[in-house]
Amino acid sequence: MPADTDALLLRLVDLNTKRVNEEATGKVRWLRPDFQRGTGQGEQSAIDGNAKVDAGDDETAPSAAVAAIAPKPWPTGLADQIKAVADVLADAGTSLDLDGLAAHFTSRGRWRERLPTILDALVALGRARTQDGGRWVDAGR
Repeated sequence: MPADTDALLLRLVDLNTKRVNEEATGKVRWLRPDFQRGTGQGEQSAIDGNAKVDAGDDETAPSAAVAAIAPKPWPTGLADQIKAVADVLADAGTSLDLDGLAAHFTSRGRWRERLPTILDALVALGRARTQDGGRWVDAGR
C-alpha cells in the first residue's frame, strides 16, 4: 500500500474516532443538516467540508465519551440482565467490547463474568452479532 494511502487511512481512522466521541456526548455533525436532521437528538451542526483534519486537535477525549454514560445498576434476575445488555447494544449505535458494555452498569461482585455468556445467548437468539476484535453490536445494525 503506498505511503499516501496509509496516511489517508490513518487520518480517516482518527477522524472517525473523534466523531464517535463527539456523538457519544451528544454532538452530531451533519453533511446536509436540512435533509438529515429530524431525530431531535443531540446538538446538530454542519460540517465544514473545507476544514483541515488534524488528528492532534481532538478536544473530546475518549474518557469524555465514557463519562457521558450514566451507569445503571446491574439487574438481579437473569432475564432482566439479558434484556439490559440487549437494550444497551440497541441504544449504543456502535459496536461495544466487554469494557464498553460494562461501563453501562454498576454493581459489586463478579457480575462482569456473566457478560460473555449473556452475549453468547443474544448472538444465538439473533439479537446481537459479533465483530472482529471481540466486539458486539445489535443485530438490527
